[in-house]
Amino acid sequence: MAADIISTVEFNYSGDLLATGDKGGRVVIFQREQENKGRAHSRGEYNVYSTFQSHEPEFDYLKSLEIEEKINKIRWLPQQNAAHFLLSTNDKTIKLWKISERDKRAEGYNLKDEDGRLRDPFRITALRVPILKPMDLMVEASPRRIFANAHTYHINSISVNSDHETYLSADDLRINLWHLEITDRSFNIVDIKPANMEELTEVITAAEFHPHQCNVFVYSSSKGTIRLCDMRSSALCDRHAKFFEEPEDPSSRSFFSEIISSISDVKFSHSGRYMMTRDYLSVKVWDLNMEGRPVETHQVHEYLRSKLCSLYENDCIFDKFECCWNGSDSAIMTGSYNNFFRMFDRNTRRDVTLEASRENSKPRASLKPRKVCSGGKRKKDEISVDSLDFNKKILHTAWHPMESIIAVAATNNLYIFQDKIN
Repeated sequence: MAADIISTVEFNYSGDLLATGDKGGRVVIFQREQENKGRAHSRGEYNVYSTFQSHEPEFDYLKSLEIEEKINKIRWLPQQNAAHFLLSTNDKTIKLWKISERDKRAEGYNLKDEDGRLRDPFRITALRVPILKPMDLMVEASPRRIFANAHTYHINSISVNSDHETYLSADDLRINLWHLEITDRSFNIVDIKPANMEELTEVITAAEFHPHQCNVFVYSSSKGTIRLCDMRSSALCDRHAKFFEEPEDPSSRSFFSEIISSISDVKFSHSGRYMMTRDYLSVKVWDLNMEGRPVETHQVHEYLRSKLCSLYENDCIFDKFECCWNGSDSAIMTGSYNNFFRMFDRNTRRDVTLEASRENSKPRASLKPRKVCSGGKRKKDEISVDSLDFNKKILHTAWHPMESIIAVAATNNLYIFQDKIN
């Protein structure tokens, strides 16, 4: 079912909760089980904790547009008390959800009976003190804020600021800054809409706040450039502080160059020193102090360069792959086709292709590295480029903030893998 296709995956700050959003507007939260000493293999499995409908389909009568319920992004807020908070967004509306537990209920009211009916005041002869009785655990999700009507175009990113009070939301042409307590207004901090829309040459594809400096954020564009902005310099950050762009190699220029250079995701490292960008064929790591070129370029599926024509015809060339860092910034991960995903070790410069599929994902079985053969004679365990399934794509992945646990969304299946401990 199309509604079950997972559209975003996100661990919370501790890694104990994992949220997924899908095309049907639902959010499913998984909770990590506490390790069981009696069972050797129960190394923190994730089980469903809460499921709720975050967004419903809507209709914009002024523009005669259907607004789909698909969840584009989920971002957790740092935990302040027993409850958890997350932001979820579809194309137009951002919602702040509170997820809380209830395991007690009050009994013995004075003014109403146990079944909830009001009592006759004249029949009340004694004062009762209500008591809390234990009950089965209930996990409740309630919308605390709704941030609407601020985006003319489709929202592609939300990012919580390190001040934990504000967040940004980005659409194709504008970025807005919100306060988490205020829903009726936001500040427009980037606007790249030209006066004449015929002069439009690029759109915003992703945006993110710096993990430690609350005044710094970046946004990437469909032209393959990244702009770093400082909100201290001016209220409207139209003039960037830094501009990251790799000069194009004229010898490899083709009809598809512009399309495949479009950046689909940008992520700061946890340290805040680096950022990573994903374009169609590669993932690049940039040092924030060096704008001229990336410090690392990792090829994700270079064997597809010769297939760009057919990928253009079936629209796959416009797929938006995301990327993520591990907790120590020493490794990065991103998805590919045929349910493959790629991991790159930045220290050893080794990389691996793994597959998330039901056939080879028996619990506690090791994943075997996959190899794709692009031409010439195919070895026994290699897969030919021509037999790759482009409908099976891994666009969304997440890495546990502290441990070697990853979550990989393969269409409507969520896979959770962890490093084997001998």
